[in-house]
Amino acid sequence: MVMSVVPFLELKAIHKTYPGVKALADVSLSVAAGEVIGLIGENGAGKSTLMKILAGVVQPTSGTIVVDGIGHAALSVKQAMESGIAFVHQELNLFENLDVAANIYIGRERSRFGLVRQREMRASAEPILRRLGCDYTADTKVERLSIAQRQQLEIAKGISQGARVIVMDEPTSSLTLAETERLLATVADLKASGVAIIFISHRLGEVMRCADRVVVLRDGRLAGALDRSEMSHAAMIRLMIGRDVADFYTAPREVAGATVLEVEGLDAGSHLHGSVSFALHRGEILGFAGLIGSGRSEVARVLFGIDRPRAGVVRLEGEPLHLSHPRDAVRRGIFLVPEDRKHSGVILDLSITHNISLPDLMSYARFGLVEPQAERRNAAARRTALRIKAADLNARVGTLSGGNQQKVVLAKWLSMKPKVIIFDEPTRGVDIGAKVEIYDLMRGLADSGVAVMMISSDLEEVIGVSDRVAVMHEGRVSGVLGRADLSEEAVMRLAVGHTEPAAGHTGKETADA
Repeated sequence: MVMSVVPFLELKAIHKTYPGVKALADVSLSVAAGEVIGLIGENGAGKSTLMKILAGVVQPTSGTIVVDGIGHAALSVKQAMESGIAFVHQELNLFENLDVAANIYIGRERSRFGLVRQREMRASAEPILRRLGCDYTADTKVERLSIAQRQQLEIAKGISQGARVIVMDEPTSSLTLAETERLLATVADLKASGVAIIFISHRLGEVMRCADRVVVLRDGRLAGALDRSEMSHAAMIRLMIGRDVADFYTAPREVAGATVLEVEGLDAGSHLHGSVSFALHRGEILGFAGLIGSGRSEVARVLFGIDRPRAGVVRLEGEPLHLSHPRDAVRRGIFLVPEDRKHSGVILDLSITHNISLPDLMSYARFGLVEPQAERRNAAARRTALRIKAADLNARVGTLSGGNQQKVVLAKWLSMKPKVIIFDEPTRGVDIGAKVEIYDLMRGLADSGVAVMMISSDLEEVIGVSDRVAVMHEGRVSGVLGRADLSEEAVMRLAVGHTEPAAGHTGKETADA
């Protein structure tokens, strides 16, 4: 379908000022029917504020919103909905105890004589679900749906309201690779039917795949825009953080340190099948790659004492390691920065200070009583070293950005002199600037002699950061690649079970693993 030349929606010279803070300054954005716009920028760049203004939740300080040629100083929530503006938020807004049809028509229920006509609503919802390729029906309870299915439902709500533009905020952050592919196919179908999409994501590869153009915000201002022919990771990163992609990753190096951790024949049940063997050296970053379900996170759980192996040997500095609980791993200097930091890495309702000191409270105690001053001194030092951005050390961790929450997880372990740190998806859900800082922190840890193990689903990240890469396939390590052999093709061959070296690949690292 050919895109409309005339935009039906325009944000013109939008300014938004809060007391002491200029959130947006002279930002303009136009949206045409059947267009996919990638909206990118670091956390705090102004994306959320701009979208709240579009939704009618926040009123701009100045500027104009033009809908179908009619200018408005601001939109109300009702006007935004009536104009055909719909949102799929990262934190999905659904009622789990209701069925799909009830969620689609919530607030717009079809009733007669005061009674909701459920059959009619379900009949109206079914064609929308079929259009989106949903594998559930209108009478399915939402509590039974996966995250991907719930996102489809949010899109269905927008379509039922006659949406002309759907704003998707980090829509793939919790999806598997297959679910992401289905979502991108849905975006393409919506575009073909004339629906515009504003696609907000930190995953630049997905933005490049689906967007017709990219709009970049930095520090509340429009940093630039890229047409499809101009898009590249380098160009987008340069506009987002003001520096070249060459500075994005820290330089990997050849491994020279002694072996710290040895794993031989690890078997932990359904996801690890007795063929997990590798060595981790002092001062290196060993990346772990593989497809979803390959067993990467299961290895981390065993090494941190969450799960117990059925067979295999783990040695720390040459001595057999027996872990029956995470506290055993902590005592031996093995720490985990988990994939789900909000549920497993921090306590959101506690302060930065208390989160950092909690794993090792007795280090801050005298005569059995914790000294708050000692806690604060250590927390202040870690905050400075890791550049944790917060109003003060009493700030609840739940109020921090994803990148700063990740730094708090790291801060609590750095207070305890780690030998091995395992990072499981360390940059998931954080912005480009925070990613750079996390990479620098990992490299700094390695340079100080810590052995770093990094699990990541981002191939570019794995290759850009790691000194070596162990690749897993169906519960086993199918190969270990050194710097000379690292490429996306080599990693993917091992990830899908092709253990034979590709042309030009010596296979030495695989054999040495």
